[in-house]
Amino acid sequence: MSSNASRWIGQPRTKYSMAPQLPVRITGTGFCLPDQIVTNQDLEQRGYDHEWIVQRTGIHSRHIAPAEQATSDLAYGAGLACLEKAGVAAQDVDLVMVATCTPDHIAPSVSCIVQDRLGCTKAAAFDVNAACSGFMYAYITACQYVASGSFQNVLVIGADVLSRMIDPEDQKTFPLFGDGAAAVLLQPGGRRVVGSNGRKSIVSLDGNPGVIGFQLGAEGSLGQSLLFPVGGSREPVTHEALDQRRQYLQMDGRTVFKWAVQLIPQVVTRLLHRCEFDIEDVSLFILHQANTRILTAAMEGLNVQPDRVWSNVQRYGNTCAASVPLALAEAEQAGKIKPGDHIVMCGFGAGLTWGTALVRW
Repeated sequence: MSSNASRWIGQPRTKYSMAPQLPVRITGTGFCLPDQIVTNQDLEQRGYDHEWIVQRTGIHSRHIAPAEQATSDLAYGAGLACLEKAGVAAQDVDLVMVATCTPDHIAPSVSCIVQDRLGCTKAAAFDVNAACSGFMYAYITACQYVASGSFQNVLVIGADVLSRMIDPEDQKTFPLFGDGAAAVLLQPGGRRVVGSNGRKSIVSLDGNPGVIGFQLGAEGSLGQSLLFPVGGSREPVTHEALDQRRQYLQMDGRTVFKWAVQLIPQVVTRLLHRCEFDIEDVSLFILHQANTRILTAAMEGLNVQPDRVWSNVQRYGNTCAASVPLALAEAEQAGKIKPGDHIVMCGFGAGLTWGTALVRW
């Protein structure tokens, strides 16, 4: 890992006593999954090996979007559920950000489509593409807008339909991925802005929530390890490229696995050290759900017990940018995260990129 590949923001000097560097609260979560569930047994009918999939990935099933359902449809569903839970009207949203690497179109962006469908009439909108790290990049970026006072309500969505982008004949890669979307609503940390019918009210909140510290980083020299060769300006779509199936994801799984297993303990340990926290101070770890072997190896490297790590990869597979917010929403709705808890979120993926944050709930 190159020493200049990441930038640190936020270094509290005294444990627990300093206000978060980004005093921004998550006031709502929501997610949306396709109705269709494809199990390993379903894949066995197409020549896949259930036992191999479980042994290598821990995945038993995944949700797959039907032909008529695109990334923006799932993102809209997640955003709608999030706003309803937060009690915030769509017209009071200031910014819509969507993290995705599988947009409906090159243009317009998924965020613009979602902004229109939700009715966020005054909101700005843009997409972020950092693949499986996309939500972490979007989340930290959005927090800056809220912390600076520029915006009061920011909707951040991670959404991907990777099942369309993986070669169904690639038995080592195709079973890894599923489709889905999840969203969070961000507001200033010390208060909650609730609005409907053009009226707003501000509710004071106890505690001192927000992002205590974070790291965003990239290792561009390993970018070829996860690559969509065809479809950009480097290699536009041609009949020849399609015949060679170069429109699908190409992944060097061994390289990515070794990189992720080494990366996660390093960046989490370094983040906690700079924030003057110990591993034991973290209530829950929310990691990108790439596969069970990566999660297990990374947590063993940190000496963290499984009951402090939220895991849903066995049910959903790798949902790319939706992975971290989907795990976060499930954990929060299951009562595993309570006010005052400290959680670590970590995403990692194509680019290669990573992002991690220590958050007080």
